[in-house]
Amino acid sequence: MEVILKEDVINLGYKDDVVKVKDGYGRNYLIPMGKAIVATESAKKVLAENLKQRAHKLEKIRKDAQSLADKFNGVALTLKAKAAENGKIYGSVTAAQLAEELEKIGISIDKKDIVLDQPVKMLGSFKALVKLHREIQAEFPFTVIAEEETAEQAAE
Repeated sequence: MEVILKEDVINLGYKDDVVKVKDGYGRNYLIPMGKAIVATESAKKVLAENLKQRAHKLEKIRKDAQSLADKFNGVALTLKAKAAENGKIYGSVTAAQLAEELEKIGISIDKKDIVLDQPVKMLGSFKALVKLHREIQAEFPFTVIAEEETAEQAAE
C-alpha cells in the first residue's frame, strides 16, 4: 500500500514523502493516527502542486539549516559531571544538557534534534549528531570531564 506521510515518521520517511508500507501498518496505525493518507492519483497530484508552490520556501529553510550546520565547524563542548573514581558518571549526559551547552555558545538547537548513538555514562570524548533538515546533519565532539569537588563539599 502506498501512503503520503503528513508528518515525519522515524525510520520511515519525512513529511510529504510517498512511501510503500504493509497494508496493516498503513490501515491500522498511520492513517488512524493522522500520520498519513492513502496515496491515490488525485492525492499525488495535489501533493505535486503543493510541493511546487512550497519549493521556494523549502529552499530557504534548507539554506538556513545549512548555515546553522556551518556554525558547528570547530565547535567542541566540555561538560562537567560528577563521577566515581573509576570514571563512571552518576546518571548520564543527555541531549538536553548538550542543547543547554550549545545555547551558552550561541547555537539554539531543540534537544529533540540531537542524537546520541549510545548513552553517555563514562568520562571521555564522544560525538553527537544534530539533524537540522532531512538532507543536512552536523556532527560535533564533546568531552565529559569530572567535576572537581570544592573543599567545602569535601568537608561535609
